[in-house]
Amino acid sequence: MSSGGNHITGILPARWGSSRFPGKPLHPIAGKPLIQHVWERCRQCGKLDELVIATDDDRILKVAEAFGAHAVMTSPHHPTGTDRLAEAVRAIPASTHILNIQGDEPLIDPALIDELAQAMIDDPGLDMATAANPIGPDDPAVADPNVVKVVTTLTGRALYFSRSPLPYFRNAVEGLAVYRHKGIYAYTRPFLERFVTWPPSPLEQAESLEQLRALENGASIRVLVTDDTSPGVDTPEQAREVELLLSTTAH
Repeated sequence: MSSGGNHITGILPARWGSSRFPGKPLHPIAGKPLIQHVWERCRQCGKLDELVIATDDDRILKVAEAFGAHAVMTSPHHPTGTDRLAEAVRAIPASTHILNIQGDEPLIDPALIDELAQAMIDDPGLDMATAANPIGPDDPAVADPNVVKVVTTLTGRALYFSRSPLPYFRNAVEGLAVYRHKGIYAYTRPFLERFVTWPPSPLEQAESLEQLRALENGASIRVLVTDDTSPGVDTPEQAREVELLLSTTAH
């Protein structure tokens, strides 16, 4: 649990509609809904004072409450998960920091969530924190526009996120890695409240990456390097792959 007047709230945005995978949060994996796997992982965290599932669908709400989660209904008209997050946290006035934990990562490492929370507490100058894991410059993910890359300052602050290869290696540089961005975010409450009042920014619209709105508005974003390469679930095929991983780790 946090201390010193800090109140860390973890929120799992879980919407029903998905062009590739409608009803994804309730898709069964190894006998449990996808969202329950993520919730159970988050329950292992030591830094969260509160854990909430924020949804736009009564079916998800009822299932979440049935397995013991604190779930809240939010508007079905939010353009992004961050907007859903901001609505949910309005009902939690004690929250000083909010973690946006993707509801489709059933193998997320609880230690990474705690590390992000601690980074925000340790550095009051941060607006946000997120994570990335190193990949080789020859990895096919480097050229994959569905894989977001990030580059940072020498002190670990985000410089840019892109779907393009980043950086472009015109010259080989020993020790310089490519970093795949993980879609988990921590925010201070004041920054989150400001963020959702800003219109979509030009680079955000060009790359379809919400975090660029934060950078374009001058935010300080810490990028934690992690070995957590847990896969997300975007399609039924990926759900089957995760089910195999879960069955492997269970034995």
